[in-house]
Amino acid sequence: MLPYQNLHQAEAALGRELTIAEKLWLNYSANKPDYLLHYHNILFLILFYSIVPLPYMFIELSRSKRIDKHKIQSKIKNSFQDMLKCYKDVVQTFIVVVGPLQVSSYPFIKLIGIRTSLSLPSGGEMFWQLLVYFLIEDYTGYWVHRLLHSNGGYEKIHHVHHEYSAPMGFAGPYAHWSEILILGMPAFLGPAVVPGHITTYWLWFVLRQIEAIETHSGYDFSWSPTRFIPFYGGARYHDYHHYVGRHSQSNFASVFTYCDYLYGTDKGYRYHKSIHRKMEETVERNGGHREGSYNSMPAQDFKSE
Repeated sequence: MLPYQNLHQAEAALGRELTIAEKLWLNYSANKPDYLLHYHNILFLILFYSIVPLPYMFIELSRSKRIDKHKIQSKIKNSFQDMLKCYKDVVQTFIVVVGPLQVSSYPFIKLIGIRTSLSLPSGGEMFWQLLVYFLIEDYTGYWVHRLLHSNGGYEKIHHVHHEYSAPMGFAGPYAHWSEILILGMPAFLGPAVVPGHITTYWLWFVLRQIEAIETHSGYDFSWSPTRFIPFYGGARYHDYHHYVGRHSQSNFASVFTYCDYLYGTDKGYRYHKSIHRKMEETVERNGGHREGSYNSMPAQDFKSE
């Protein structure tokens, strides 16, 4: 809760005029306790999870041939019932597992120094903090993901997430409840190392949610702005991991590709990518239709060394 009763007190305390964003923040948060602002996170997760996958859902259900060429596994079609079931399962997990986690983590958030006060962070400050969060989560999440592909980790926990060998947007956070808790630790690690404003904290989890939905969408659009992000994996990169499934030893990274490259866990993907490229070139030379799917290719993978 902000220690100001009105705009005049806030500007007097800061010694300057508040920006428009800060005035909006003052009006919204002045009388709200910090724990209530922290609990907004679960509401944002459910809201964005409910909205962001909708374009992918409409595209999938439209069966448009113009759009279908961008579908990675074009032979696999998800029905509305499939998507609805996935959505219900994830929202239930959010409410039953993530909700209590958000409530119980409030003392930790206060301890590490996530603040709600004025002034608001600048755009540059938010950008660099978010970049650090992504890098920390990506590196630690890579190793946690590899651990989940061990015999015990996969059979007992991670197999639930791999129920979708051809993932869809709603399947981004679809997982065993314990996996949600396990992967929550790398996500919390960035804000713990570089604590910032709670608006940055909110934005971090929203962006991470959007990224997971995009990489599980099942579509690889050439016009996607994420193609301009250096070392970004994207939908095709992660889709291959689901395509191989249980025995996958490739593409463990959640966001960027550098860990897979450094530790040699992208060999199977690079091999399949080269074979797929040769198949497309052969089809084009024979005057056939270029196909974006690798459904016809054997689901084998190279193990990391």
